[in-house]
Amino acid sequence: MSEPKRSRPRERHRGMVTLRRDAIPPSTADQRLLDSHLRHEWKTKDAWRALRILSEFVEGFDTLADLPPAVSVFGSARSKPDSPEWRMGEDLGGALARAGYAVITGGGPGVMEAANKGVAEAGGLSIGLGIELPFEQGLNEWVDIGIDFRYFFARKTMFVKYAQAFVVLPGGFGTLDELFEAVTLVQTRKVTRFPVVLMGTEYWSGLMDWIRATMLPDGKIGPEDLELLFVTDDVDAAVQHIKEAAEQLGEDNKLGGGS
Repeated sequence: MSEPKRSRPRERHRGMVTLRRDAIPPSTADQRLLDSHLRHEWKTKDAWRALRILSEFVEGFDTLADLPPAVSVFGSARSKPDSPEWRMGEDLGGALARAGYAVITGGGPGVMEAANKGVAEAGGLSIGLGIELPFEQGLNEWVDIGIDFRYFFARKTMFVKYAQAFVVLPGGFGTLDELFEAVTLVQTRKVTRFPVVLMGTEYWSGLMDWIRATMLPDGKIGPEDLELLFVTDDVDAAVQHIKEAAEQLGEDNKLGGGS
């Protein structure tokens, strides 16, 4: 009689450390840093946390410095393999790889896994930037280069620094966070302008209608800000938009003397 199959224990990665079962703490590094209820730790632990934060930036910069041109892809971790956004993510990953781009995702399941899978099967380079969460997900099997971060802000820096474009598929609060941070950085010229593509016209239509009907007439954004978002259902159109933006940037750099 065969032995019953044992379930895999809960697991969380913190840098080089792997924690399982009861060794997993009830809170994350981000929570311990940002939670105002932990004021008593500010003078005793925050200075040491600064060194840990610095180490995450050093690890990320050192690991990703030699990446080829890359595109960051965002979307829901909850999407199932039979969902339209999963199929779109997989097609997008393959198309970006064939166009010569590496693809950076959050490294988790759902749309992230779909995009990483599409890249890997097309022979491209697939990067996953994981994050410590109370509901640990782990990096999906299609990631070629993976980094696990404790701190969201260090991870977000890597998404922006090493990407020539953002592509945002249907997702939740985390996806919206990445979307609006990217658009804000481009709008305020904190980064060189790069394309932000929304894929899934039906999903994003309510948001875009509200931006046009409420934010724009009320003067909270300008007409030119609407041009920062390119909305499509067509994978090839998304990739072409990214390529054209890169070519335009190259022309602008030539005209500006590369400064």
